[in-house]
Amino acid sequence: MSANEGSFLVSQEMYLKSGIHIGTKFRTRYMDAFIYKTRPDGLSVLNLQKIDERIRMAANMLSKYEPQDILIASRRENGWKAVKAFGRHTGTRTFAGRYPPGILTNPKLDNYLEVKLVLVTDSWPDRNVIRDSVQIGIPVIALCDTNNQSNEIDLVVPCNNKGKKSLGILFYILAREYQRSRGLLGKDEEPKFTLEEFTEE
Repeated sequence: MSANEGSFLVSQEMYLKSGIHIGTKFRTRYMDAFIYKTRPDGLSVLNLQKIDERIRMAANMLSKYEPQDILIASRRENGWKAVKAFGRHTGTRTFAGRYPPGILTNPKLDNYLEVKLVLVTDSWPDRNVIRDSVQIGIPVIALCDTNNQSNEIDLVVPCNNKGKKSLGILFYILAREYQRSRGLLGKDEEPKFTLEEFTEE
């Protein structure tokens, strides 16, 4: 699906302002397909159109599941505010902070969870969640920067997964699209929540 300027999920200006496309100085071959160029200072820049397409795919995948069947995990502190806001407005389960190992795989644990889809904000710090999900066959959506490995991931969403503004806008869009797909929002209706709830200045 080719996205021209008019069909982006938010304006191109909003995307650029959030820095969602700014990668790192390190790039893996896994992420080459999503990289638009490398700047003179060595930072890789992600392709905005591909970011938008993948956010759309992630929203579509999330919309197929009930809120209680989805787990969103973020070990990295920069994602906590965005992840918690997403949970608040969608009813999904969230882990902001350390993921307790085994809660998806060991029914004997008091905090055992049964979920059908997992989304992580970074495939490296969140690798324990990914490992548990893979072990029991739960599909994984992962936000991946230019330096991430993407094996064992069912859907890669390329983005700056370290910036608070970048994560804020991404989870804001996902929450809005999730509400729309569940019939809680009209097609062109704006949500009751604001971008500020997801992002930090």
